Amino acid sequence: MRIVSYDFGDEQDYGFLLPGNSVIPRYFVEGVLGVSLPRDVKAFLPDRELVELIKSIIDKIPVEAISLEELHLGPPIPNPGKIICLGLNYLDHAEEAGLEPPEGMPIFMKPATALTGPFDPIIKPRRVEKLDYEVELAVVIASRCRDIEPEEAYENIFGYMIMNDVSARDIQFRDGQWTRGKIMDTFAPTGPCLVSKEEVEDPHNLRMLTIVNGEIRQNSSTSKMIRKIPEIVSILSQGMTFEPGDIIATGTPAGVGIFHKPEPKLLQPGDAVEMWIEKIGTMRNHVISAEWASHLPHN
Repeated sequence: MRIVSYDFGDEQDYGFLLPGNSVIPRYFVEGVLGVSLPRDVKAFLPDRELVELIKSIIDKIPVEAISLEELHLGPPIPNPGKIICLGLNYLDHAEEAGLEPPEGMPIFMKPATALTGPFDPIIKPRRVEKLDYEVELAVVIASRCRDIEPEEAYENIFGYMIMNDVSARDIQFRDGQWTRGKIMDTFAPTGPCLVSKEEVEDPHNLRMLTIVNGEIRQNSSTSKMIRKIPEIVSILSQGMTFEPGDIIATGTPAGVGIFHKPEPKLLQPGDAVEMWIEKIGTMRNHVISAEWASHLPHN
């Protein structure tokens, strides 16, 4: 199952992505089944009986699907309660930063206002000089849970998507901690869809790429994670309640712009940033200036 959130005219909703890049909207499925589907995708994720029913019939529904090209895709989870991001969870990234792999599990959080769609622009703020990219596999939680063991993690995960952990390195390094350089608007493109865990046999064996203006910058695999997903989910759940739709970004591999040799290769307005993770799909975001963004219709 692949879930997309979208705008179609004035309508905001979610639907189910089919092979061939067509989408069956939520309300089509609702009408065919005669069963009410939650309007909020977060409320759909924990209903395992309903999820399994739709998985079993989605490609058999006798309705005309909408072409993906007719829709504007938003972040698959547009309103998560939490976006938790891991730092230094790839050995090669720690090495390129000149840092020892952490003994603990450093994290930071992004607000929902940082989210943007998989093909929407990344806005370079006026006072940011060193804008950077980070391709990450993001985990989406399915059910309310707390204090779970690693072996219980997967039963509480719905699936996966890509997240670009966009970073203002000048602010990040100047502050001495990471949060302010990570939380700005459009600093969390996600998508292109939410892929259910059954479609990803091994989330720790997925190729991942970042391509900027046609140049490969990050070329790695989720196999290089230091802490694996069950351990990550278990540790974070100790004393904190996860809720459906919560997002965990699991870290980035080597190849970020700030540590490129012999000189950094940072993002500038006009750059095209493409990210691909095997079995998940591709996002493509262009960088624009804050001045240009102020002239866009939705602003």
